[in-house]
Amino acid sequence: MSKVLIFLLVAGFLVGAVLFLGGRFACYLGLLPWPLRVFFGLLFLLVVIGVISLSNKTTSWAHVTYLLASFLLGALLYLLLATLAGEGIRLLWHLSSQSTLLLVLLFTTLTLVTGVYQAMRVRTTRLTLSVGKLEHPLRILHLSDLHLGHWHGERFLRKVLEKGRQEKVDVCFITGDLFDGRWQLRDEVFEQFRDPGFPVFFVEGNHERYTGVGPIVKKLQEAGVHVLRNELVEWDGIRIAGLQYLRSGGRGGDLHARRQGPLLEEVLRSLPWRSDKPTILLHHAPVPPEQLVPYGIDLFLAGHTHGGQFFPFTLVAAAVHPYNRGLHTFRGMYIYISQGTGTFGPPIRTGTRSELTLIELVPAAPSGEKAGSSQNI
Repeated sequence: MSKVLIFLLVAGFLVGAVLFLGGRFACYLGLLPWPLRVFFGLLFLLVVIGVISLSNKTTSWAHVTYLLASFLLGALLYLLLATLAGEGIRLLWHLSSQSTLLLVLLFTTLTLVTGVYQAMRVRTTRLTLSVGKLEHPLRILHLSDLHLGHWHGERFLRKVLEKGRQEKVDVCFITGDLFDGRWQLRDEVFEQFRDPGFPVFFVEGNHERYTGVGPIVKKLQEAGVHVLRNELVEWDGIRIAGLQYLRSGGRGGDLHARRQGPLLEEVLRSLPWRSDKPTILLHHAPVPPEQLVPYGIDLFLAGHTHGGQFFPFTLVAAAVHPYNRGLHTFRGMYIYISQGTGTFGPPIRTGTRSELTLIELVPAAPSGEKAGSSQNI
């Protein structure tokens, strides 16, 4: 789907939402429709301008405006869904305008409260995976999509890394979108990586590009983070392949991936793959798994999708990415797609969870068969 078509669909949706909400709330409140349509139009305009144009600003007024605009994005979406549902209930049970309004506001409020709670509560997903050629057990902390920016910052990152220390992990893999805008590009944030108690490997996501990937990479490397950019390295008996956010020439095209530069399969062919040690691949977004099979990859870690983050985008994520969250296997390869440790836009989750993932790799059984288990806490 082209970006022009997506723009037209989004614009049409926004216009329709403004007309619908203005008309229904005019009915509920006994007012003329046009003032309310102007009101909702201004709110949607604030969302569009605030979220798109202010994420990289570092002034206090831009920070406050972004917080308001991004939260309004979630609030207006659920107000729209609640109004649609309320109108259906009103027709079925012949509710009054006042009762329908109360129902709409109650549903919206409860959804936002529970959604914020789900987003702010970072839960731990635990996996145990058996891998052939592994010489000793390995404890991995997988983080993705922290989106350090206007909502999350140094305190959030410190808490997540402290969890890794408590769990005595051997290594941390971050699969992109560590930052979301320049508000948190501060020394105290990067200092958290200087001595976390375990090595950290990082690959960039699309939001690093939006924010400015050069300064981010430089500061992370100065703090001791291993930034992998289309390269394969050896560490503690395993091989780690880290790719920049690449587009695939196969199915599952991603509108966020860079249009220029090499394709995923071109970079994969250029790396010095070997089969004598376990191999872990880090890439920001899910990619067609059949493209990875020829390279003997044991574990593929990604993020990007957030699992859709909140309904109804959970349905969109599932439609676009067959593997959009959780643990999967494909022809002997493990695939784990994180739902994201942080959130993008509104700090709201419905139908998904903010998570960090603890992966215990253990040597495969003598039969050589792989087996995986998971436990959520």
